[in-house]
Amino acid sequence: MLMLTMTAMIIFTITIILIMVLNFTSKKTIMDREKSSPFECGFDPKSSSRMPFSLHFFLIAIIFLIFDVEITLLFPMIISMKFNNLNIYFLVLSTFILILLIGLFHEWKQGALNWTK
Repeated sequence: MLMLTMTAMIIFTITIILIMVLNFTSKKTIMDREKSSPFECGFDPKSSSRMPFSLHFFLIAIIFLIFDVEITLLFPMIISMKFNNLNIYFLVLSTFILILLIGLFHEWKQGALNWTK
């Protein structure tokens, strides 16, 4: 029992020493303007905060989130296929995909997917 405790303490001490040594040796000391400033959606954070910003970027982000959530809703439907009635399953899946396609065509017709406005 004592030997096991001593071995665990030695391993723990060596691990802590290695973490500290790697922490001190891996830090980058070269700091310039780009590395010290946060990334803010492609515009310069050091410039005036009153400059107009295109809302088209946010529209594209919202569309991406909608279709990203759609993928997370489709995966459980694929897994639950073998437990459900196939007629009801295909009806629900077809309705879901039809609603998404209608939304996609609506965004397309509105010009939300065109980057150059």
